[in-house]
Amino acid sequence: MRRLVCALGAAVGIVLGTACSAGAEGPAAEGFTIEDERITESSGLAASRAHPGVYWTHNDSDDGPYVYAVDGATGRTVATVTLTGVDPRDVEAVSVGPDGNVYVGDIGDNLGGTWPEVWIYRFAEPAELADTEVETTRFTVRYADGPRDAESLAVHPGTGRVYIVSKNEDGGGLYAGPEELSASGANTFTRTAGIDLWATDAAFSPDGTRLAVRGYFGGRMYAWEDGKPRELGRLSVPVQRQGESVTFAPDGRTLLYGTEGGRSEVRPMGLTDDQLPEKARQEEPGGKEREAASGGDGAEGTASGGDTASGDDGDGGNTVRTGLTLAAGAAVFLVLRRLLVRRRA
Repeated sequence: MRRLVCALGAAVGIVLGTACSAGAEGPAAEGFTIEDERITESSGLAASRAHPGVYWTHNDSDDGPYVYAVDGATGRTVATVTLTGVDPRDVEAVSVGPDGNVYVGDIGDNLGGTWPEVWIYRFAEPAELADTEVETTRFTVRYADGPRDAESLAVHPGTGRVYIVSKNEDGGGLYAGPEELSASGANTFTRTAGIDLWATDAAFSPDGTRLAVRGYFGGRMYAWEDGKPRELGRLSVPVQRQGESVTFAPDGRTLLYGTEGGRSEVRPMGLTDDQLPEKARQEEPGGKEREAASGGDGAEGTASGGDTASGDDGDGGNTVRTGLTLAAGAAVFLVLRRLLVRRRA
């Protein structure tokens, strides 16, 4: 299935790559290319809190207990962290919590959700960036409604609570962990909301008011309200070989999207309108006036009826381009899916 996904990404990219990249203009953060030859399956991405401009990433399964700190200015690895005492099985996500710790999600399940438990590893962000070994706390994770496949883990920057988004072709779910994870016994994650996306990663905004969830060829933004997501619309997601990761830039104005593959690109897409986190909106010129005019609920209208489907500023051309991209992607996906079914038959 993964090969089919890669083929689909390549096909859509050849046909519509230019149209999609034109969907968001003026990003507030620069992208970069991961230069490290060891990083060929970058599957998670998280902005460092201790080292501005540095991003944590890791390979998918079979790489070992390694997490890499990549300089967003050069794309070069500035530190390789080896996690001691763990033997990862299918690492899929990384997030940085408000407690100064990095959380690594060994939560993938290539068997389609059959493993009875998965794990989260936690280590303190190093004060200095250099190759090092770190002590790791391991947390056992179980789901209240049975095993799940997942690739998305996000730690809320205010409460420190850990959330997982399951990966399902027909739509996944948002699972909340306990208020505090325990290293003794299992931590039960409970479904709190549906996420209508085949999710490959998720990230909270720095101020905790937005949750971005991406899939291979699309994404959705949610307002975070009292621990629950409220959908705000589709995200502009760049066409990539195999879209696997997303994180907010430190200023909250830009999403950075990563992909698997050697020398993979991390691409920025700027946010506008109600998809901007609350802090970023208030810091914009006239932001407070706009918020007051909309009643302060973060859902002011736009030229497209409030659903910025492409994540742009309401420009009709961008919306059309995004619609064509999504339609083409869906069509090719259905064709490949039918071929897969026939092969299995």
